[in-house]
Amino acid sequence: MTEPARILIIRLSSIGDIVLATPLVRQVRTRFPHATIDFLTKPAFAELLAHNSHLSHLFTTENFTSAYRYDLCIDLQNNWRSYRLRHRLASKTFVYRKQNWRKFLLVAFKWRWQLDTRPVPLRYLSACAPLGLVDDGKGCELFLSDAHRAFAQRSLAALPTLAVCYGAKHFTKRFPLEKLARVLNALQQAEPLLQVVLLGGREDAVLGQMLTQQLTPSPLVKNFSGQCSLLESAALIERADAVLTNDTGLMHIAAAFQKRLVVLFGSSVREFGFLPFRAPFELIENPVATCRPCSHIGRSHCPKGHFRCMKELDEQAIVAAVRRALGLGVPVA
Repeated sequence: MTEPARILIIRLSSIGDIVLATPLVRQVRTRFPHATIDFLTKPAFAELLAHNSHLSHLFTTENFTSAYRYDLCIDLQNNWRSYRLRHRLASKTFVYRKQNWRKFLLVAFKWRWQLDTRPVPLRYLSACAPLGLVDDGKGCELFLSDAHRAFAQRSLAALPTLAVCYGAKHFTKRFPLEKLARVLNALQQAEPLLQVVLLGGREDAVLGQMLTQQLTPSPLVKNFSGQCSLLESAALIERADAVLTNDTGLMHIAAAFQKRLVVLFGSSVREFGFLPFRAPFELIENPVATCRPCSHIGRSHCPKGHFRCMKELDEQAIVAAVRRALGLGVPVA
């Protein structure tokens, strides 16, 4: 094919999906070093790519117009809105297939028939196979400014630090706060100099306050929920020694910094391809909860009413995994 001079990549949402798109951005830049490579997303997520050195321009749905024209469009969103955009803007398109009906078979009948279970970044890459992109073997990446790193340096003491990403958009992806509080209290008791950093967005602030109230009072517990920007939260994660996290966007940000992760899966399952990409992690899940997954994105309540997928996770196993991630036991594999 003719070398494209102008390329548009579309991924409108959300945090994790955009972070998982960064390997593709890097690989497109490597393949077409002289091309104009632009990215289109929603305003709420533009911050994630604001400092990405592989991009020529970053646009949001608020400042992007149909006057722009491209030789090539890579649509990683693949919904009705991105469909209309790509057909107006580019002569050639490549589209990421979401396998929604195969995901439905897994959710409804627990059938894994022909489901592509590879990590999402590799599926993004396959969607663009005719472009001759090469997997460079690297993970996701996130670019911070000096100001973001200075904020994190001011905010944290030079102590062993655990970042805790306790939130998630959907209830069935959130580890119960009372269980999480017991895990963190046990860690604080075992490691009196452990600095615990609670991270979440504005929508998580109330949960962050509830969690703080259940923790043993300590100046080393710092609640940043709803108090800093997304990249400031990312900078705090970058300074952490390990991360305890639900299946949430901050998990993928932590993976981009190659942090050691302890990941708690409730309704999520690995087959959907959203585990931390090429970062060290230990997964804690409930394999005997045969109702998993109950959704491919998460639910506002447990459809069975028991929430076994999260409530039966072993708290001591989580404590042990976190201690390993912090280098206080056997390292994470």
